[in-house]
Amino acid sequence: MHLAVFGSTGPTGRALIQQALCQGDEVTAVARDVASIDATGDRVQAVRADVLDGTSLDGILNGVDATLSAIGTHGRRPTSVYSAGVASIRDAMHHAGVRRFVGISALPVTPRTELGMTERRVVVPLLSLFFGEIYADMTRMEQVLRDSDLDFTIMRPPQLTNGRRTGQYRTAINEHLRRARKISRADLAAEMLRVIRDERTVRGTVSLAY
Repeated sequence: MHLAVFGSTGPTGRALIQQALCQGDEVTAVARDVASIDATGDRVQAVRADVLDGTSLDGILNGVDATLSAIGTHGRRPTSVYSAGVASIRDAMHHAGVRRFVGISALPVTPRTELGMTERRVVVPLLSLFFGEIYADMTRMEQVLRDSDLDFTIMRPPQLTNGRRTGQYRTAINEHLRRARKISRADLAAEMLRVIRDERTVRGTVSLAY
């Protein structure tokens, strides 16, 4: 399978590329700074592009089977990188005839009615005090996907860690996962690569945690 990875210089993006190559996939690694892409070999191609400049994505998804997004931002300021970035990716996918998309949102973006009492009253409100602007844009990003005709899957992880890949985690498709606290980026990447081939997750959500 030929995969395009956006956000390929971040820790989750790097894990996606490494694991995709290990399982025999070809990778188009997209980044603003291709010098920061440390993966090499015949099955990886580094491409310079900026998701906030849609014209820079022209043609880079030709021949791709599926797209994975690990785009993100630093800090807590208002941002549009998630919603505007995914809108640019959506348009590039349409032009290239690519339908399968897997991207990262976050557990606090889950509708409040689906959360447990503690999460609804304590955990999510506390997190939103610090990261509310980011979650707001993730919410807009999810709507961009729902309004599209893409075969998307939205990943909703809890706190991400730099721990090792364990393969030992719980998942929930199209429903909230109770007592979700942490997941390593390595395990998140593994699940993203798995759900590409899982038709149950198309136009749905996947929550995961230890």
